[in-house]
Amino acid sequence: MTMSHSGGRRRPPTIHDVAREAGVSRGTVSRVLNGGHYVSPAAQEAVNAAIRRTGYVVNRHARSLITGRSDSIGFLLTEPQERFFEDPNFNVLLRGCTQALAAHDIPLLLMLAGTEDERRRITRYITAGHVDGVLLVSSHSGDPVAEQLREAGVPLVMCGKPIGVGSKVSYVAADDRDGARDMVRHLVSLGRRRVGVVTGPLDTPGGVERLAGYREVLAEAGIAYDERLVVPGDYSRASGEAGAELLLSRVPDLDAVFVASDLMAQGVLTALHRAGREVPRDVAVGGFDDSPAAVASTPALTTIRQPWDRISSEMVRVLLAQIGGDDQSAVILPTELVRRGST
Repeated sequence: MTMSHSGGRRRPPTIHDVAREAGVSRGTVSRVLNGGHYVSPAAQEAVNAAIRRTGYVVNRHARSLITGRSDSIGFLLTEPQERFFEDPNFNVLLRGCTQALAAHDIPLLLMLAGTEDERRRITRYITAGHVDGVLLVSSHSGDPVAEQLREAGVPLVMCGKPIGVGSKVSYVAADDRDGARDMVRHLVSLGRRRVGVVTGPLDTPGGVERLAGYREVLAEAGIAYDERLVVPGDYSRASGEAGAELLLSRVPDLDAVFVASDLMAQGVLTALHRAGREVPRDVAVGGFDDSPAAVASTPALTTIRQPWDRISSEMVRVLLAQIGGDDQSAVILPTELVRRGST
């Protein structure tokens, strides 16, 4: 159907056009668009068919004035902006959440808030009702955003197990500790006994849980825990490189490294190569994430796969359920050891 003014210019189809095409009232079309309550299956199918034929697109602004909802979701990353562009995990997660919401015809707004001022401005924007809920990527303890949004009653789901707010906030996370155990068991099974670790930040759940898994497997293998073999990282490539240099200076006969992210593991590989250590002959290296960085490395990284597609879809599912009135919930998903050339 072509919609045009008398001058021949095309105009977008309206709710009246849909009603006329479907042979129902405007009110029936409106009820279908707002959830289909009190509409017969036959009328609903007629309206949906008319929408397809006319190409009608919902006027979200007009509908938000009626429903009190914005019909949009915020993806909030409270990390420095450069981390978004350096760390491939954020892009994978963003793409997955965007696709999951697209199935519900809901747009996703990307919000970066790496400084205190940015967090303050974006928190004001969110609590003013400009989005219906927030998918929050905020791993560091002491970050006030999650607590502020929770207190304001904003539907919220975090990526990763939160520190400090406990069961008060919904979250979706991979099983960091179990993944770390799988990787360190793999390294030990290769006969490696001087296994170093470059941790994630120890004010993050991933940093704490992956270090705990490392320690547990050393204990079960009868290998003494040695502080010299533990160095901190911040999930950046540079911190992995610096961490490997420190490990080599402390323990020159190091024979394996568990690295708490693939991006840091790339830095570890660079430092080992510079020091003349061959991977995996001299030093086996295991990462965590199974991000694009893992297959871009030389050699390709043995790593722990986080199920990013499932994490994304579960975050969206839990958030939409919460917007619909459900209580908070927690979802922990299994990880998988992926063997490649670095071990």
